[in-house]
Amino acid sequence: MLTNDGTSMRQERQRDNQQWMLDWIIKTTGREQNFAYDYRRFPPEAKSYRMIPRVMHREGAHKEALARAADEAGHAETATALYYEAVETYRHGQHVIFEDDNPEKTFLHDRMSACYDRIVALSNGAIERVEIAWEDHLMSGILHRTTGPSPAPLVIFCPGMDMTKEAMPHPANNPWARRGLHILSIDGPGQGVSNLRKVRVTADNYERAATAFVDAMVERPDVDAGKIAVSGFSMGSHWGTRLAALDSRVKAIATAAACYGSKRPLFQFASPRFKQMFMYMAGIHDEDEFDDLAEQMGLLDEAAQIRCPSLQVIGEYDPLCYLEDAYDVYERIQGPKEFWVIENDFHIPVACRNLGGLDIYPFLADWLRDALNGRFADGHRRDVLVQERRGAGPYSDPVPGYWLPERAPLLD
Repeated sequence: MLTNDGTSMRQERQRDNQQWMLDWIIKTTGREQNFAYDYRRFPPEAKSYRMIPRVMHREGAHKEALARAADEAGHAETATALYYEAVETYRHGQHVIFEDDNPEKTFLHDRMSACYDRIVALSNGAIERVEIAWEDHLMSGILHRTTGPSPAPLVIFCPGMDMTKEAMPHPANNPWARRGLHILSIDGPGQGVSNLRKVRVTADNYERAATAFVDAMVERPDVDAGKIAVSGFSMGSHWGTRLAALDSRVKAIATAAACYGSKRPLFQFASPRFKQMFMYMAGIHDEDEFDDLAEQMGLLDEAAQIRCPSLQVIGEYDPLCYLEDAYDVYERIQGPKEFWVIENDFHIPVACRNLGGLDIYPFLADWLRDALNGRFADGHRRDVLVQERRGAGPYSDPVPGYWLPERAPLLD
């Protein structure tokens, strides 16, 4: 959501004057991004961008009231699920405000954090907040501990640019913890509370902050320092790849909702709100300066430095990361690797019918557990097509390629 700067007719970005179109799309689709999907993210009451924070506050306040009633009744499991629903609603409400020191953004973020505090309190020690000092900044994460044998492997989760550390994993349905893996979800530079603290993202500081989290976590007695993995979603797939390239302690990486290659589709061809959002995260107000930053985000050089097992998952028609760009990155990875293409899907593989209606997360957790247990030998490579409503999904046999000369027999 953009705010008006006095009487000036200038705009920061070439496409800022398309706001009327984004307002219309909110009204008609209930979505602020990824318009290929049919389900609404915002209720019908939200008929423009500027309405979203207050509409979502009302929705979130109702969910929070239900959560607190369940909490007071001693129904911890129900309260946890409801608090998480409120967290997600408040998160979406604050996220559309691209402005420092905005009182509505701060208010909604505070409500989100207060609800998550109750989730932590109700977890009986299974969930805890983690804060570390890094380059004169305070960085925040949320650790979800497995109840399995200790010390246990640790997954560093890099959320997307439209997520925060509170978004994943679901505190009542955590696929990593159920598989014996701790998972630490972080607010890197430019994300969540880091934004409120004005910790800006640059071309290369996210992975440095993530490495500082690894430094802190490997000192814990409940963490197996020899089994550190990375997962990431959307822009977290970009940052996670950079982390795996930088830090040799990372023994496996599995990411989805692709942001692997050129950022031109994301910042030039897709909705203008992606560039608006990332410029806010970076603290940049000059479009040419930002474009120079985006040109440093191609990942080709970083991919060539990855030696650990790597899984990349992309929707066949992802509008934010083209298949051919992602495949170029995949080809450069040096370690054992797999590439899954979700047939006829786009950017967000959740409630995905190609996966039997499941989200991608349990599949990522399975793959990381296998990788950390030494299942993938040097030279391992699987290129898989996760077909729509047929086949064995990611367990299918490898395919010879993803383009029509190779795909045509599979389309019959």
